[in-house]
Amino acid sequence: MSVQPRSSGLLQGALFAATVITTTAAGALQVHSSGDIAPIADGLPFSVPLLLILLFHEFGHYIAARLHKVPASLPYFVPLPPWIGLFGTMGAVIKMPGSPTDRRKLIDIGAAGPLAGLAIAIPVLLYGLSKSLVLPTSSSGLQEGNSLLYLGLKFLATGRWLPDGTFDVNLHPTAMAGWAGLLVTMLNLLPFGQLDGGHVMVARFGNKYSALAGKLHRLLLLLAGGVFVFTYVLVTRAAAAGRVAVVGGETLPAVLVALQAAMPWIFWFVIVRILRRLGGGEDHPPVDEKPLGLGRRILFAVVVLAFLAIFMPIPLRVSLGGAVP
Repeated sequence: MSVQPRSSGLLQGALFAATVITTTAAGALQVHSSGDIAPIADGLPFSVPLLLILLFHEFGHYIAARLHKVPASLPYFVPLPPWIGLFGTMGAVIKMPGSPTDRRKLIDIGAAGPLAGLAIAIPVLLYGLSKSLVLPTSSSGLQEGNSLLYLGLKFLATGRWLPDGTFDVNLHPTAMAGWAGLLVTMLNLLPFGQLDGGHVMVARFGNKYSALAGKLHRLLLLLAGGVFVFTYVLVTRAAAAGRVAVVGGETLPAVLVALQAAMPWIFWFVIVRILRRLGGGEDHPPVDEKPLGLGRRILFAVVVLAFLAIFMPIPLRVSLGGAVP
């Protein structure tokens, strides 16, 4: 009989309360051009929907685990000081004493979180986009990454394919929270190790996938290189047309903008490598060899399509706009 991990819930509650503060502060910084946090309540249109997306994601895992009688903790939120991270959090995790060896349970638990999070992130994003303005592209700040789903939602909300080189959506805080939900889900669905995507891939293809994952992991560096080259060329051509990237009143050289754009994939390459070493060099714990039924193969296809729809080749880069006179 499975036994739930013993916990009073005090630590999880304290971490959640801290994350409410840090995400609300991050939201306030986004809307205050002065750079002040106060009044912090101005950040609630960002923090409330973001935390709702994260809660649904983690409780998707938790409820699926409980239904399968797999021990799982309540979610541990990870607060992040708003001057360090854009969102005020690094997300949340649940603890399971051991990864399920039953492939059916593993795919259900692994898929439940991302799909539950997306079910909230998409309407949040649509609502936020309806509150957002289409403005000339800024010559400073950050440009959020585009995905097929995000591109389609922007067209649905504005009737335009954005950004178009001149105009883009100036995101309302709630829209930023919805976009952040897409980003977090995409990162969780990367097909490696103990990430949700790793669980789903191993559940679908069995233990043979773990050996392949080690080789696929190197593609993150290839992706980083491709992003660097693409962004460098983009910035160079934009500069020739009078569009520049400005941070702190200074125009950034193309090489720095390109390096910043590639850095997320370098970061995740390192993180996955560290997680593998902490796991004793194993990408994912072994699972049984019982094949999945049709229903769960369809579930796998849904997860893959969701990942492709929200995949952002360049998650975040410095914005390009008209040259500052």
